[in-house]
Amino acid sequence: MRCPKCEGRENRVIDSREVRNGDAIRRRRVCVGCGHRFTTYEEIQRAQLQVTKRDGRREELSRSKLVKSLNIACRKRHISVEQIERLADSILLEAESEFEKEIPSIMLGKKVMAALEKLDEVAYIRYASVYRRFRDAGQFMNEVERLIGRE
Repeated sequence: MRCPKCEGRENRVIDSREVRNGDAIRRRRVCVGCGHRFTTYEEIQRAQLQVTKRDGRREELSRSKLVKSLNIACRKRHISVEQIERLADSILLEAESEFEKEIPSIMLGKKVMAALEKLDEVAYIRYASVYRRFRDAGQFMNEVERLIGRE
């Protein structure tokens, strides 16, 4: 590991901590040459899943896009940032364990909806209305009635 200040290669680890539920390790280091302190992160490199869109396009599965869509669905709900982060991590972990290289966007959407339905019904309805492309209030009401009937 090179020092960001002097480019020296000799350094010592002075502190290590697990972050993001043990998925990464944060290390505080000090350069032996100049004494500069800096932080590094160590995490497992996973094969990047590709999402196959409905129109056949492919793009990398983006954690930031997933978190953004979860934030939109959970806006103004009593759901913490940590809960959203954990939800995104669990959805990604499940997707990575089930699919090797590609995941259809339909399957990813279903995983998100299942997780949101357990977490918060309003967030679920918000996400489902966009994901399922509700065309009118009738479709919206049918989904709400299904949720009410389930209780």
